[in-house]
Amino acid sequence: MTIPPAQPDPSPPKSRSNGCGNDKPVIGVTMGDPGGIGAEVIVKALSDPQVRALGRFIVYGLDEILSYAADRAEINPFWFRVPLGEVKSIESGVVVADFDDPSVFFADCHRPTAEGGQASLRFVDEAIDAAKHGRIDAVVTGPIHKISWRLAGYRRPGHTEKFADACGVEQVTMAFAAGDLRVALATAHVGLFELAGLFNIGCVFRAIDQLAWALKHWWGIDEPRVGVAGINPHAGEDGRFGHEEIRIIEPAITMARLAGWNVEGPFPSDTLFVERHRRRFHGIVAMYHDQGLIPVKLLAFDSAVNLTLGLPIIRTSVDHGTAFDIAGQNKADPGSMKAALRLACELARKRVPRMTDGAAVRAPQETLSLPAVTPDDCPDFV
Repeated sequence: MTIPPAQPDPSPPKSRSNGCGNDKPVIGVTMGDPGGIGAEVIVKALSDPQVRALGRFIVYGLDEILSYAADRAEINPFWFRVPLGEVKSIESGVVVADFDDPSVFFADCHRPTAEGGQASLRFVDEAIDAAKHGRIDAVVTGPIHKISWRLAGYRRPGHTEKFADACGVEQVTMAFAAGDLRVALATAHVGLFELAGLFNIGCVFRAIDQLAWALKHWWGIDEPRVGVAGINPHAGEDGRFGHEEIRIIEPAITMARLAGWNVEGPFPSDTLFVERHRRRFHGIVAMYHDQGLIPVKLLAFDSAVNLTLGLPIIRTSVDHGTAFDIAGQNKADPGSMKAALRLACELARKRVPRMTDGAAVRAPQETLSLPAVTPDDCPDFV
Protein backbone atom coordinates (compact mmCIF):
# COMPACT_ATOMS: atom_id res chain seq x y z
CA MET A 1 0.00 0.00 0.00
CA THR A 2 1.40 3.39 -0.97
CA ILE A 3 1.77 5.95 1.79
CA PRO A 4 -0.08 9.16 0.85
CA PRO A 5 2.40 11.72 -0.44
CA ALA A 6 3.55 14.49 1.84
CA GLN A 7 3.29 17.62 -0.25
CA PRO A 8 6.14 20.14 -0.18
CA ASP A 9 5.31 23.76 0.34
CA PRO A 10 4.31 25.54 -2.90
CA SER A 11 7.20 27.98 -2.79
CA PRO A 12 10.89 27.08 -2.40
CA PRO A 13 12.71 28.02 0.81
CA LYS A 14 13.88 31.58 1.12
CA SER A 15 15.38 32.57 4.43
CA ARG A 16 15.68 31.31 7.96
CA SER A 17 13.78 34.32 9.32
CA ASN A 18 10.79 35.36 7.30
CA GLY A 19 9.60 38.16 9.51
CA CYS A 20 6.20 36.49 9.82
CA GLY A 21 6.66 34.90 13.19
CA ASN A 22 7.96 31.54 11.96
CA ASP A 23 9.85 30.46 15.03
CA LYS A 24 10.13 26.78 14.19
CA PRO A 25 13.72 25.69 14.74
CA VAL A 26 15.97 24.82 11.82
CA ILE A 27 17.40 21.34 12.28
CA GLY A 28 20.33 19.99 10.29
CA VAL A 29 20.20 16.24 9.67
CA THR A 30 23.25 14.30 8.47
CA MET A 31 22.55 11.23 6.36
CA GLY A 32 25.28 9.05 7.84
CA ASP A 33 27.08 6.36 5.87
CA PRO A 34 25.47 6.16 2.41
CA GLY A 35 25.69 2.37 2.48
CA GLY A 36 23.80 2.08 5.77
CA ILE A 37 20.23 2.64 6.90
CA GLY A 38 20.62 6.38 7.58
CA ALA A 39 18.79 7.51 4.44
CA GLU A 40 15.96 5.07 5.10
CA VAL A 41 15.31 6.10 8.71
CA ILE A 42 15.53 9.80 7.81
CA VAL A 43 13.01 9.45 4.97
CA LYS A 44 10.64 7.38 7.10
CA ALA A 45 10.94 9.70 10.11
CA LEU A 46 10.42 12.93 8.18
CA SER A 47 7.57 11.45 6.15
CA ASP A 48 5.56 11.67 9.38
CA PRO A 49 3.66 15.01 9.21
CA GLN A 50 3.69 15.26 13.00
CA VAL A 51 7.49 15.18 13.04
CA ARG A 52 7.80 17.63 10.14
CA ALA A 53 5.44 20.02 11.90
CA LEU A 54 7.96 20.49 14.72
CA GLY A 55 10.61 22.32 12.71
CA ARG A 56 12.34 23.08 9.44
CA PHE A 57 14.86 20.54 8.24
CA ILE A 58 18.00 20.57 6.10
CA VAL A 59 19.24 17.08 5.26
CA TYR A 60 22.95 16.95 4.42
CA GLY A 61 23.40 13.97 2.14
CA LEU A 62 22.88 12.45 -1.28
CA ASP A 63 19.52 13.06 -2.91
CA GLU A 64 19.81 9.93 -5.06
CA ILE A 65 20.24 7.65 -2.03
CA LEU A 66 17.37 9.35 -0.18
CA SER A 67 15.14 8.99 -3.23
CA TYR A 68 16.09 5.33 -3.53
CA ALA A 69 15.15 4.76 0.12
CA ALA A 70 11.84 6.58 -0.39
CA ASP A 71 11.06 4.45 -3.43
CA ARG A 72 11.72 1.22 -1.53
CA ALA A 73 9.42 2.43 1.27
CA GLU A 74 6.76 3.60 -1.24
CA ILE A 75 7.04 7.15 0.04
CA ASN A 76 6.71 9.97 -2.45
CA PRO A 77 9.53 12.54 -2.04
CA PHE A 78 8.39 15.38 0.19
CA TRP A 79 11.50 17.54 0.01
CA PHE A 80 13.19 20.09 -2.20
CA ARG A 81 16.59 19.21 -3.61
CA VAL A 82 19.09 22.08 -3.58
CA PRO A 83 22.80 21.82 -4.47
CA LEU A 84 24.90 22.04 -1.33
CA GLY A 85 26.51 25.35 -2.23
CA GLU A 86 23.12 27.04 -2.65
CA VAL A 87 21.65 26.07 0.72
CA LYS A 88 21.86 29.07 3.03
CA SER A 89 18.50 29.04 4.82
CA ILE A 90 15.06 27.48 4.78
CA GLU A 91 11.59 28.95 5.05
CA SER A 92 9.63 25.76 5.78
CA GLY A 93 9.45 22.04 5.12
CA VAL A 94 12.44 19.86 4.22
CA VAL A 95 15.41 20.62 1.97
CA VAL A 96 18.05 18.13 0.88
CA ALA A 97 21.43 19.81 0.63
CA ASP A 98 22.65 17.52 -2.12
CA PHE A 99 26.37 16.84 -2.33
CA ASP A 100 25.73 15.59 -5.85
CA ASP A 101 28.50 13.01 -5.69
CA PRO A 102 28.36 9.80 -7.73
CA SER A 103 26.08 7.71 -5.53
CA VAL A 104 25.27 4.64 -7.64
CA PHE A 105 28.16 2.92 -5.88
CA PHE A 106 26.45 3.17 -2.50
CA ALA A 107 23.08 1.72 -3.52
CA ASP A 108 24.45 -1.85 -3.50
CA CYS A 109 27.49 -1.47 -1.25
CA HIS A 110 26.52 -2.23 2.33
CA ARG A 111 29.86 -2.52 4.08
CA PRO A 112 32.52 -0.20 5.52
CA THR A 113 34.32 1.73 2.77
CA ALA A 114 36.66 4.70 2.53
CA GLU A 115 34.15 6.34 0.16
CA GLY A 116 31.35 5.95 2.67
CA GLY A 117 33.56 7.35 5.40
CA GLN A 118 34.58 10.34 3.30
CA ALA A 119 30.97 11.12 2.38
CA SER A 120 29.61 10.84 5.92
CA LEU A 121 32.47 12.94 7.28
CA ARG A 122 31.62 15.68 4.79
CA PHE A 123 27.95 15.61 5.80
CA VAL A 124 28.91 16.07 9.45
CA ASP A 125 31.45 18.82 8.72
CA GLU A 126 28.88 20.85 6.78
CA ALA A 127 26.26 20.51 9.51
CA ILE A 128 28.69 21.49 12.26
CA ASP A 129 29.80 24.53 10.27
CA ALA A 130 26.17 25.57 9.76
CA ALA A 131 25.44 25.18 13.48
CA LYS A 132 28.54 27.12 14.53
CA HIS A 133 27.55 29.99 12.24
CA GLY A 134 23.94 30.03 13.41
CA ARG A 135 22.36 28.82 10.16
CA ILE A 136 20.79 25.87 11.95
CA ASP A 137 19.66 25.51 15.55
CA ALA A 138 20.61 21.87 16.17
CA VAL A 139 22.19 18.86 14.49
CA VAL A 140 20.72 15.36 14.28
CA THR A 141 23.21 12.76 13.09
CA GLY A 142 22.45 9.61 11.14
CA PRO A 143 24.49 6.47 11.80
CA ILE A 144 28.09 6.29 10.65
CA HIS A 145 30.51 3.37 10.67
CA LYS A 146 33.71 3.92 12.60
CA ILE A 147 35.70 1.63 10.32
CA SER A 148 34.55 3.68 7.31
CA TRP A 149 35.80 6.82 9.04
CA ARG A 150 39.09 5.09 9.78
CA LEU A 151 39.44 3.97 6.17
CA ALA A 152 38.81 7.59 5.18
CA GLY A 153 41.74 8.70 7.34
CA TYR A 154 39.90 9.93 10.44
CA ARG A 155 41.54 8.57 13.58
CA ARG A 156 39.15 9.65 16.32
CA PRO A 157 36.53 7.12 17.48
CA GLY A 158 33.23 8.67 16.35
CA HIS A 159 30.65 11.45 16.31
CA THR A 160 31.11 12.51 19.94
CA GLU A 161 34.81 13.17 19.52
CA LYS A 162 34.29 14.71 16.07
CA PHE A 163 31.88 17.31 17.45
CA ALA A 164 34.12 18.02 20.44
CA ASP A 165 37.13 18.59 18.20
CA ALA A 166 35.21 20.79 15.76
CA CYS A 167 33.84 22.93 18.59
CA GLY A 168 37.15 23.19 20.40
CA VAL A 169 35.73 21.49 23.49
CA GLU A 170 37.78 19.10 25.59
CA GLN A 171 35.22 17.86 28.10
CA VAL A 172 32.06 16.29 26.68
CA THR A 173 29.79 13.48 27.82
CA MET A 174 28.01 10.85 25.78
CA ALA A 175 24.46 10.49 27.05
CA PHE A 176 21.22 8.71 26.12
CA ALA A 177 17.62 9.64 26.73
CA ALA A 178 14.31 7.83 26.31
CA GLY A 179 11.42 9.40 28.19
CA ASP A 180 12.40 9.53 31.86
CA LEU A 181 15.38 7.22 31.30
CA ARG A 182 18.49 9.39 31.01
CA VAL A 183 21.96 7.88 31.21
CA ALA A 184 25.36 9.58 30.94
CA LEU A 185 28.69 7.80 30.53
CA ALA A 186 31.81 8.67 32.49
CA THR A 187 33.88 7.03 29.74
CA ALA A 188 32.71 6.25 26.22
CA HIS A 189 34.65 4.72 23.32
CA VAL A 190 37.37 3.10 25.38
CA GLY A 191 38.46 -0.53 25.36
CA LEU A 192 37.49 -2.28 28.57
CA PHE A 193 41.07 -3.18 29.44
CA GLU A 194 42.18 0.40 28.74
CA LEU A 195 39.92 1.85 31.44
CA ALA A 196 42.54 1.40 34.15
CA GLY A 197 44.73 4.11 32.68
CA LEU A 198 41.93 6.55 31.86
CA PHE A 199 39.40 6.23 34.68
CA ASN A 200 39.74 9.12 37.12
CA ILE A 201 37.84 11.48 39.42
CA GLY A 202 37.58 14.13 36.70
CA CYS A 203 35.73 11.99 34.17
CA VAL A 204 33.22 10.83 36.77
CA PHE A 205 32.62 14.36 38.08
CA ARG A 206 32.26 15.73 34.55
CA ALA A 207 29.56 13.19 33.70
CA ILE A 208 27.65 13.91 36.90
CA ASP A 209 27.95 17.67 36.51
CA GLN A 210 27.01 17.79 32.84
CA LEU A 211 24.07 15.41 33.26
CA ALA A 212 22.74 17.33 36.28
CA TRP A 213 23.12 20.61 34.36
CA ALA A 214 21.19 19.19 31.41
CA LEU A 215 18.45 17.82 33.66
CA LYS A 216 18.00 21.27 35.16
CA HIS A 217 18.39 23.52 32.12
CA TRP A 218 17.25 21.27 29.28
CA TRP A 219 14.59 19.16 30.94
CA GLY A 220 13.46 21.81 33.42
CA ILE A 221 13.95 19.78 36.60
CA ASP A 222 14.65 22.28 39.39
CA GLU A 223 16.37 19.85 41.75
CA PRO A 224 17.61 16.90 39.70
CA ARG A 225 18.56 13.71 41.49
CA VAL A 226 21.43 11.74 39.98
CA GLY A 227 22.27 8.12 40.77
CA VAL A 228 25.83 6.93 40.18
CA ALA A 229 26.83 3.36 39.36
CA GLY A 230 29.89 1.65 40.72
CA ILE A 231 32.42 0.10 38.37
CA ASN A 232 33.13 -3.15 40.21
CA PRO A 233 30.82 -6.03 41.17
CA HIS A 234 28.65 -5.02 44.14
CA ALA A 235 30.11 -1.49 43.78
CA GLY A 236 33.35 -2.82 45.23
CA GLU A 237 31.76 -3.96 48.51
CA ASP A 238 33.96 -1.68 50.62
CA GLY A 239 37.12 -2.56 48.74
CA ARG A 240 36.73 -6.35 48.61
CA PHE A 241 36.31 -6.31 44.81
CA GLY A 242 38.33 -3.26 43.88
CA HIS A 243 39.07 0.19 45.30
CA GLU A 244 37.88 2.42 42.43
CA GLU A 245 34.65 3.28 44.22
CA ILE A 246 36.59 4.52 47.24
CA ARG A 247 39.49 6.21 45.39
CA ILE A 248 37.65 7.67 42.39
CA ILE A 249 33.85 7.52 42.35
CA GLU A 250 33.14 8.63 45.92
CA PRO A 251 35.46 11.69 45.69
CA ALA A 252 33.77 12.67 42.40
CA ILE A 253 30.37 12.40 44.11
CA THR A 254 31.67 14.59 46.95
CA MET A 255 32.81 17.21 44.43
CA ALA A 256 29.43 17.13 42.72
CA ARG A 257 27.66 17.65 46.03
CA LEU A 258 29.95 20.57 46.79
CA ALA A 259 28.92 21.96 43.41
CA GLY A 260 25.31 21.88 44.59
CA TRP A 261 24.00 18.70 42.97
CA ASN A 262 21.85 16.04 44.63
CA VAL A 263 23.86 12.89 43.97
CA GLU A 264 23.73 9.40 45.48
CA GLY A 265 25.91 6.34 45.04
CA PRO A 266 27.88 4.47 44.04
CA PHE A 267 25.36 1.66 43.60
CA PRO A 268 25.84 -1.81 42.11
CA SER A 269 24.99 -1.46 38.44
CA ASP A 270 23.14 -4.78 38.32
CA THR A 271 20.39 -3.33 40.54
CA LEU A 272 20.56 0.39 39.80
CA PHE A 273 18.69 -0.01 36.51
CA VAL A 274 15.89 -2.11 38.01
CA GLU A 275 12.77 0.02 37.62
CA ARG A 276 11.97 0.60 41.29
CA HIS A 277 15.55 1.79 41.88
CA ARG A 278 16.18 3.86 38.76
CA ARG A 279 12.87 5.74 39.18
CA ARG A 280 14.30 7.33 42.32
CA PHE A 281 16.54 9.36 40.03
CA HIS A 282 16.09 11.78 37.15
CA GLY A 283 19.34 10.54 35.61
CA ILE A 284 22.00 7.88 36.04
CA VAL A 285 25.75 8.02 35.46
CA ALA A 286 27.34 4.78 34.24
CA MET A 287 31.08 4.27 34.34
CA TYR A 288 31.69 2.72 30.92
CA HIS A 289 30.01 2.19 27.56
CA ASP A 290 28.28 -1.17 27.85
CA GLN A 291 27.37 -0.67 31.50
CA GLY A 292 25.08 2.15 30.37
CA LEU A 293 24.18 1.02 26.86
CA ILE A 294 23.01 -2.52 27.63
CA PRO A 295 20.14 -1.35 29.89
CA VAL A 296 19.33 1.57 27.58
CA LYS A 297 18.95 -0.69 24.58
CA LEU A 298 17.08 -3.36 26.52
CA LEU A 299 14.61 -0.81 27.86
CA ALA A 300 14.28 1.53 24.85
CA PHE A 301 15.97 0.13 21.75
CA ASP A 302 13.71 1.86 19.21
CA SER A 303 13.17 5.12 21.07
CA ALA A 304 16.44 6.09 22.76
CA VAL A 305 18.34 9.17 21.62
CA ASN A 306 22.09 9.68 21.76
CA LEU A 307 23.08 13.22 22.69
CA THR A 308 26.33 14.96 23.47
CA LEU A 309 26.54 17.03 26.65
CA GLY A 310 29.11 19.80 26.94
CA LEU A 311 28.95 21.22 23.42
CA PRO A 312 28.12 24.82 22.51
CA ILE A 313 25.60 23.41 19.99
CA ILE A 314 22.73 20.95 20.33
CA ARG A 315 23.50 17.53 18.89
CA THR A 316 21.24 14.47 19.04
CA SER A 317 21.51 11.18 17.20
CA VAL A 318 20.03 7.76 16.70
CA ASP A 319 21.24 5.20 19.22
CA HIS A 320 21.95 2.52 16.61
CA GLY A 321 24.50 1.86 13.90
CA THR A 322 24.52 1.54 10.14
CA ALA A 323 22.91 -1.93 10.13
CA PHE A 324 24.57 -2.87 6.83
CA ASP A 325 22.92 -6.31 7.06
CA ILE A 326 19.44 -4.84 6.44
CA ALA A 327 20.39 -1.71 4.48
CA GLY A 328 18.47 -1.28 1.24
CA GLN A 329 15.77 -3.76 2.28
CA ASN A 330 13.18 -1.37 3.75
CA LYS A 331 13.41 -3.11 7.13
CA ALA A 332 14.81 -0.30 9.30
CA ASP A 333 12.72 1.06 12.16
CA PRO A 334 12.74 4.90 12.25
CA GLY A 335 11.75 5.11 15.93
CA SER A 336 15.10 6.33 17.22
CA MET A 337 15.46 8.87 14.39
CA LYS A 338 11.98 10.24 15.14
CA ALA A 339 12.90 10.55 18.81
CA ALA A 340 16.20 12.28 17.95
CA LEU A 341 14.40 14.78 15.69
CA ARG A 342 11.74 15.48 18.32
CA LEU A 343 14.30 16.05 21.08
CA ALA A 344 16.42 18.33 18.88
CA CYS A 345 13.34 20.38 18.01
CA GLU A 346 12.26 20.54 21.64
CA LEU A 347 15.63 21.74 22.90
CA ALA A 348 16.09 24.21 20.05
CA ARG A 349 12.57 25.56 20.43
CA LYS A 350 13.16 26.22 24.11
CA ARG A 351 16.32 28.14 23.17
CA VAL A 352 17.98 26.26 26.01
CA PRO A 353 21.31 27.50 27.30
CA ARG A 354 24.29 25.91 25.58
CA MET A 355 26.85 24.06 27.63
CA THR A 356 30.41 25.28 27.67
CA ASP A 357 33.76 23.61 28.11
CA GLY A 358 35.33 22.89 31.47
CA ALA A 359 35.05 20.43 34.32
CA ALA A 360 32.24 22.52 35.79
CA VAL A 361 29.67 23.08 33.06
CA ARG A 362 27.41 26.11 33.15
CA ALA A 363 25.67 28.43 30.75
CA PRO A 364 28.06 31.03 29.29
CA GLN A 365 26.95 33.73 31.71
CA GLU A 366 27.31 31.53 34.78
CA THR A 367 30.36 30.64 36.82
CA LEU A 368 30.95 28.09 39.55
CA SER A 369 33.21 28.55 42.53
CA LEU A 370 34.05 25.14 43.97
CA PRO A 371 35.20 24.91 47.57
CA ALA A 372 38.59 23.30 47.87
CA VAL A 373 38.36 19.51 48.06
CA THR A 374 40.93 18.07 50.44
CA PRO A 375 41.91 14.58 51.53
CA ASP A 376 39.71 15.08 54.60
CA ASP A 377 36.70 15.55 52.30
CA CYS A 378 37.61 12.61 50.06
CA PRO A 379 39.46 9.65 51.62
CA ASP A 380 42.18 8.31 49.32
CA PHE A 381 41.71 11.34 47.06
CA VAL A 382 44.01 10.88 44.06
